[in-house]
Amino acid sequence: MEKLNINSMIKSNQDVLVPRFGLGVWKSKPKECYSAVISALKAGYRHIDTAAIYGNESEVGDAIRDSGIPRSEIFLVTKLWNADQGYDSALKAIDRSLSNLKTDYVDMYLIHFPVADKRKDSWRALQKIQSDKKTKAIGVSNYMIWHLEELINETEVLPAMNQVEYHPFLNNNELLSFCNSKGIILEAYSPLAHGQKLNDPKVSELAKKYNKSNAQILIRWSLQKGMVVIPKSANPERIVQNADVYDFEINAADMVSMESWDEGLRTCWDPTTVE
Repeated sequence: MEKLNINSMIKSNQDVLVPRFGLGVWKSKPKECYSAVISALKAGYRHIDTAAIYGNESEVGDAIRDSGIPRSEIFLVTKLWNADQGYDSALKAIDRSLSNLKTDYVDMYLIHFPVADKRKDSWRALQKIQSDKKTKAIGVSNYMIWHLEELINETEVLPAMNQVEYHPFLNNNELLSFCNSKGIILEAYSPLAHGQKLNDPKVSELAKKYNKSNAQILIRWSLQKGMVVIPKSANPERIVQNADVYDFEINAADMVSMESWDEGLRTCWDPTTVE
């Protein structure tokens, strides 16, 4: 296994390097979002993930500006919200996001959810947005295999990334394998299952064994499975702690054991219901 660190990257099928580790800011209120991004960048994070619907793009932009870190060193992701899907509306939505983020480009722009009847036009718009250099790479979020197959059949431009809820208790190996086979990066959001399984005895047992926090065990698992992972926290100490996952490795036997934890636990929305 490659030796991972906080600066580890993975190359996308669109030739853009994506940091393997980042900060998610879903449900982070504006003031706490600003502080969280500042704390994360100070701790060495260089990947920040937001979205139009989160209502905190402006604070993310302020924090990046105030951090003193060159924009070129930060991998910035935002997403096209459902109400803005469609060709013309998507072209307007990226301009609003860029204005809020106080930047002239993002590094990755994602379709937030596979909205029926609109996602094809949205993908055409994302290709235009990429050709206009308003984003370096384009991808999707919450896409299941059939959504990806539909997209692949409709376009020559494969998504660089598919961002989905992923953790040991929602371990969709079929989706992971499909994405890997197409060169699509799978990014794990909610890698801590929104805390719902943080104190599960199985997690606690491994945390004790490796002398790590329960959260660190879950984050390390996602990294070792080859995914990009974006844990969310607004607590400066936990932001630092979540990144402290590079001085140990979960052994093969424990990784196999964790594979059996899957129980289909979704803590966010369920894209499997969307045709």
